Amino acid sequence: MRKWWPLAAICLGTFMLLLDVTIVTVALPAMATDLGTSLSELEWVVDTYALALAALLLGVGSRADRIGRRKVYLVGLVVFTAASVACAVAPTAGVLIGARAVQGIGAAGMFGTTIALLGMHYGGRDRGVAFAVWGATNSVAAAAGPLVGGLLTQYLDWRWIFFVNLPVCLAAVAMTLLSVRESRGQGRQRADVLGTVAFTVASGALTFGLIRAHSDGWTTPFTLGLFGTAAVALALFVVAETRHEHPVLDLSLFRRPSFTGIMTAALFLQGAAFAYLLYESLWMQSVLGYEPVEAGLYLLPMCASAFVVSALAGRFGPWLPRATIGGGLALIALGSAMQAGLDAGSSGGSLVAGLVVAGLGVGLVTPSLSAAALATVPPERGGMVGGAVNTFRQLGFALGIAVFGVIFQSRIESVLRAGGGVPDPHGAAVALSGGQARSVVAGLPEGDRDAMAHLVREAFASGLNAVLVVAAALGAVASLVVVATVRVPAGGTEQRRPALPGPAADAALETGKSG
Repeated sequence: MRKWWPLAAICLGTFMLLLDVTIVTVALPAMATDLGTSLSELEWVVDTYALALAALLLGVGSRADRIGRRKVYLVGLVVFTAASVACAVAPTAGVLIGARAVQGIGAAGMFGTTIALLGMHYGGRDRGVAFAVWGATNSVAAAAGPLVGGLLTQYLDWRWIFFVNLPVCLAAVAMTLLSVRESRGQGRQRADVLGTVAFTVASGALTFGLIRAHSDGWTTPFTLGLFGTAAVALALFVVAETRHEHPVLDLSLFRRPSFTGIMTAALFLQGAAFAYLLYESLWMQSVLGYEPVEAGLYLLPMCASAFVVSALAGRFGPWLPRATIGGGLALIALGSAMQAGLDAGSSGGSLVAGLVVAGLGVGLVTPSLSAAALATVPPERGGMVGGAVNTFRQLGFALGIAVFGVIFQSRIESVLRAGGGVPDPHGAAVALSGGQARSVVAGLPEGDRDAMAHLVREAFASGLNAVLVVAAALGAVASLVVVATVRVPAGGTEQRRPALPGPAADAALETGKSG
């Protein structure tokens, strides 16, 4: 049993950092009331964490290869724990958002090393078991966040969604010190500081630009400036990676179709499966009037189905990576499409069947994706590739929330304009997408409230339908890309040959096609 202690230590930390991606979604209305701010401003509590996590993962994974993956994982745990306490006692929204950013930095240190640490500690059949458990942890943590957040918010206080991290993370620190061995990749090399900074700026500016676009407009100078900054930073990142001897992301890997397909799947996975949960939770609480726990319970079926399937997929999925990843993404697309039939009379129960199907897809993809990613590179590149997979996943979540926010608000505004009787459709759409449905209805004369309440329900349903259709399209496209491109060794076996330069490497690593 001692051999499984490293897995337990890694899964504990992984569970907490991924739980905190989605745990705040049902708590935002309570946070806004307690801190005296608007719900739309507190959406940064979700975005800042996801963005810090995504922007730093790439550099962390590559850097951990050099200075030690166990060391980076432990430092990340300590930072995450301290920031969680700061979030729990935050007196203002600004302090909370800043603490969430620091929490995301710590989470990046943890998440950027988990795949490489698992790959180093386990091989053969044990690796399949390890990735099964880790994959189940991933699936359950992300899907269970809304339910756990609802329980803690309704029966204790929203601050407990951060306090609860303290004992779990301290246990993870102790277990890591006792059981996890140190692991390094290549020797000490010059860090790719420019590439890390450029990628961080590019992803941050792009996400911030999308968020500002749906609140301020696409053509405002500030929004255009953010998009311009993102473009320049991305170009600088490409230049830096092609010229650095040891880049944070070796762009030549994208010449391998399998690697490109896996990164595409990682990017679209979180957006297609989880980014819309924020807007569904908002609909259930602000429009349907559900309590946080009730809203979380409607999302529970996704968690349950993801857990069951990921436990099986981690054991057997690596033997058929193309089928499990491609098929899982297809199920996510189907599940999203099944939810996209809402109308003014719909309730939370309308989502359940689609969430179950989407959860089946999440359970298939998550463990298989990580094992397949490790199989595309030599073991000493595990930290970089592990960081890249998790970077693309979290970047997909952050961008998904931003893009879906634009679609959601735009569709709400369109329905309000068509319905007539709303003096300022844009302002009303901003208020509704910020969780202020009740105040919008209550602000009208009593005789107009019933009609406005119906229009609000219709607008919200239309906005959610549009978001879910786009999520389904993302899942379907990713599934087709995976089926067309991914060819990795059956069983998720890691590449043990030394990396070869140029086309020779590409040819060598694309042999043995199966799955």
